[in-house]
Amino acid sequence: MLLSVVVPCHNEEDVLEELVRQVLGTLESADVDVELVLVDDGSRDGTVRLMREINARDPRCRFVSFSRNFGKEAAMLAGLRYARGDAVVIMDADLQHPPHLLLDMLRLHGEGYDQVVARRTREGDAFGRTMLSRLYYHLVNALVDVNMQDGAGDFRLLSRRAVDALLQMREYNRFSKGMFSWIGFPTATVDYHNVARQGGGESKWSFRRLVNYGIDGIMSFNNAPLRLAVYLGAVVTAVSFVYVIALVIAALVHGVTAPGYVTLIAAITGMGGLQLMFLGVIGEYVGRIYYETKQRPHFLVAETEPGGRGAEHS
Repeated sequence: MLLSVVVPCHNEEDVLEELVRQVLGTLESADVDVELVLVDDGSRDGTVRLMREINARDPRCRFVSFSRNFGKEAAMLAGLRYARGDAVVIMDADLQHPPHLLLDMLRLHGEGYDQVVARRTREGDAFGRTMLSRLYYHLVNALVDVNMQDGAGDFRLLSRRAVDALLQMREYNRFSKGMFSWIGFPTATVDYHNVARQGGGESKWSFRRLVNYGIDGIMSFNNAPLRLAVYLGAVVTAVSFVYVIALVIAALVHGVTAPGYVTLIAAITGMGGLQLMFLGVIGEYVGRIYYETKQRPHFLVAETEPGGRGAEHS
């Protein structure tokens, strides 16, 4: 059995050698052949140079380098396309995904599971962050057509048929966490505790990127926001109709009065805000359609290891 370990990399020069050492060292005791697929996502440091050196030293460590930064989703897709294994593991380069879990994943895969998901516990996280995360997943699972677990991310083992199923999904706007759930297949879970990231620097997930990622999760697998606009519009229309009737009755009983400025301004601003919000929702879906119809490649490859597939796109 050949196991492929796919690692998206972006400015990981400081930690890459240690990652390779730990991954290959962990898998020495497993009865599998190993290939390590390192995907450079437009790094600006010496990551690509280091990948060349590692490949020259150990041909099991293959690499793919993009022409520029295309994002982690594109890097994972490239790794899945280039991986040749009977099973494929996706993991981060900063060692927050503990390599020792690979042995547990392989054991569960041998028991017949097509997906073995490493789920991070929330121990050690700030209380506010934990509550926001739980609230987000509760909201998402109430809206979307698939079920997503809090703490379950990209760190997972996929069987070859699970990988092939993912590669059939060719949409440009990719939300892998939802796609993993969508394909189904027998799934097992391995819990692990928080691990400090290595390699220096801060997390690449800024607050803005987290918010955008959350919006992708809500919009990638359903049209619930559009349906919500219909329902809310119906409710506002009904309330407005009742309010107009109340005003007519009041005018008939008490006569026409001038007061009502505050009510008028509140109604105008409230309705204007709702209209702008739902125009934004519609615009988000139209924008996704726009990118899908362009049919641009998900990534462009500038370099691979000697003897690799060469510069291509996908």
